[in-house]
Amino acid sequence: MNNEIRDLEPKALWNNFADLNEVPRPSKKEEKVRQFMVDFGKRLNLETVVDPVGNVIIRKPASTGMENRKGIVMQSHLDMVCQKNNETEFDFDSQGIDMFVDGDWVRARGTTLGADNGIGVASIMSVLESDDIMHPAIDALFTIDEETGMTGAMGLQTGYLNGEILLNLDTEDDGEIGVGCAGGIDLNAYKTCELIECPASAKAFRITVRGLRGGHSGMDIHRGFANANKLMNRILFALNGVASIAEIDGGGLRNAIPRESNVVLVCADEEELKRILQQITADIRGEYLSIEKDLEIVIEALALPRTILAQAEQDVLLKAIYSIHNGVFRMSPDIEGLVETSNNLARVVLKDGAVEISCLTRSSVESGKMDLAYHIRSGLELGGFRVELGGSYPGWKPNPDSAILQVMSGIYEKTFAKKPRVLACHAGLECGILGTNYPEMDMISFGPTIKGAHSPDERASISSSQKYWKYLLEILKNIPVDRRL
Repeated sequence: MNNEIRDLEPKALWNNFADLNEVPRPSKKEEKVRQFMVDFGKRLNLETVVDPVGNVIIRKPASTGMENRKGIVMQSHLDMVCQKNNETEFDFDSQGIDMFVDGDWVRARGTTLGADNGIGVASIMSVLESDDIMHPAIDALFTIDEETGMTGAMGLQTGYLNGEILLNLDTEDDGEIGVGCAGGIDLNAYKTCELIECPASAKAFRITVRGLRGGHSGMDIHRGFANANKLMNRILFALNGVASIAEIDGGGLRNAIPRESNVVLVCADEEELKRILQQITADIRGEYLSIEKDLEIVIEALALPRTILAQAEQDVLLKAIYSIHNGVFRMSPDIEGLVETSNNLARVVLKDGAVEISCLTRSSVESGKMDLAYHIRSGLELGGFRVELGGSYPGWKPNPDSAILQVMSGIYEKTFAKKPRVLACHAGLECGILGTNYPEMDMISFGPTIKGAHSPDERASISSSQKYWKYLLEILKNIPVDRRL
């Protein structure tokens, strides 16, 4: 029940998070949450603006005595990744998130929680509605569509923001201060394959890969989690020549590591199919024994489909998918432990002979991003695919001379008696995009600990959120004086 969430401390934060999570907010379907935020701003009698692309900006004047401080932009995104377990019945377009407390964690029942970036949104709401939190002048920026294209950040025009410092509340470890991030580009490939009539004497089966951990295709890409699309293609490659493919439905969102894949296929020799499947399943289980403990590869009988792929088409398709790099492509030579360039094979679909493949390629180096995208495109084009590159967004280059970084590092060390980890991340934050139209803005990213983002295992730490809230309030009180005034 969400009521137990409302009893958590700090109450303002968790109550606003609970209110927000009652509003459906899938990416590209932010109408309801946009209206929710507009109503919130107007209820507080604060200036509230919706820009041409649908971002919401709410302005709050400085607290008494803070008028001489630099103005700030507090920024989070309204949309959330919508993922659920296969057995969970849930409609993200109409239902609010069903949350519960599990020890130190807030979780959702069978779905993503929306703490990414709902905790950030709720934090800003709590500051806006407070009468006793000290702060400078605030532009609260709530962007749309961060998870599926960052079109909100890309569409934000100059002249809307007045602040000199941007606090992005979208980092997911309370001991980290983010000073840089990766850029990304979407790769989508299309092909129409020749189909033949399914032999009446064949037998049909569905093979399912499920139970994988999934996770964030940027923050978790280095952890070696299995990708359901790559596992399924490996299975089909082993079965090639024994079984013919009718349909494939694997993965989902571009920024989530695929957790499930389904294929419909037919064969003439059921025993040989099951023998090969048993062997490849044993191989895969052995390789992922320590990291994918809930991995399942199951087979069930089906009614015969009407058509299947021609053998030559199947050969090319499986080789093309095999050629797609998935996972870490290059580690940064300059920042220890930072993934520089990666790719997520997010979606593979075959239906009625039409194939669609989707990837999200990330890199903190623009040339590296395009190099990997061209690498993947080349292999697919050799396989006869039409490949489109789009939705490119820039990374955020670290600024070692950031004034707000020095302030926040000092506050963290004084408050918690240890130094924060100052680092860049492999996720796509909106800071780099916002910086194209606001190049002089000093930017920083931080937030509470959130685990399992972009998967139904997403959870937010209660104790970390309390620590983060304390830190945020200290930062707001200590924003530097604006020397121009």
